[in-house]
Amino acid sequence: MTTIRVEETPHLTAILRLADTALVLSHRLSEWCGHAPMLEEDLALANIALDLLGQARLLYQHAAELEGKGRTEDDYAYLRDAPQFRNYLIAELPRGDFAFTIVRQTLFSAYFHPFWRRAANSTDRTLAAVAAKAEKELAYHLRHAGAWLVRLGDGTEESHRRTREALDALWPYTGEFFEVDAVSRAMIEAGVLPDPEALRPNFEETVDRLLREAGLPRPPAVWMQSGGLRGVHTEHLGHMLAVMQHLQRAYPGARW
Repeated sequence: MTTIRVEETPHLTAILRLADTALVLSHRLSEWCGHAPMLEEDLALANIALDLLGQARLLYQHAAELEGKGRTEDDYAYLRDAPQFRNYLIAELPRGDFAFTIVRQTLFSAYFHPFWRRAANSTDRTLAAVAAKAEKELAYHLRHAGAWLVRLGDGTEESHRRTREALDALWPYTGEFFEVDAVSRAMIEAGVLPDPEALRPNFEETVDRLLREAGLPRPPAVWMQSGGLRGVHTEHLGHMLAVMQHLQRAYPGARW
C-alpha cells in the first residue's frame, strides 16, 4: 500500500497537529515499557502513553470526518511519511534517560493541561468533547511528572545534574507551543482553538513553581526551535516512524 496524501485545510491541519503530537509522544513513552526504574513507574508511564494514544485515536477519527475520504485512524498513523506529520518537535525527541522523560512530560503537561481546559469550549463540538476528556488526563499527567521533577531536582547530586541538563536541552523546544501561524490564527478566530498566548501565564506559573520546589533554575531566554507544525522535523522522527510503521508497511492492510 502506498502512502496517502492528505489535502489539508486549516481545520484539518489543526486537528492533525494535536493528533500527531499525542501519537508521537505516546510512542516515546511506550519505549519505557519494561525499562522504567521501578514497576509502579513502568505501569504509570504505560498508562500515560495509553491516555495519549486514546486522544490520538479520537482526533484521527475526527480528522477522517473532516477530510471525508473514508480514511481510518490507521491510515493517518501508518501511511504518512515524516514530512506529513505535524507534531510539536518536543514530542519526537529520543526517549533519553528518566530525567529527560520527566522534564519533557512536565513541560508538555504544563502547557496542554490549560490548553485542553480552554479547548473544552471550542466551537468544534467534537474537539470540545475530546478536550473534556483530555483535560482530566492531563491533570494527572502534570501531577505525576511534577512530583517526579521535584523528587529528582531535590534529590541526589546525580539526579539534580541530570534533571538540570534535561531542562536545558528541552527548554528551546517550548517556544513552539506559543507559535501562531496562518492555520492557528484562523482557528483561533473561528473559536476552534484557544490562543496560545492566553495560556502562557498559566504555563509559566506552573513551571516556575515546580522549578522552585525542585531547586532548579529556569533556563535563560534562548533561540527557540520550530518546524514540526509545518512538517520540518528532526532526524529522530523518521527513525521512530520506521519502527512504528514497519508492520503496516511490511503487511499492507493487516488487521489484528
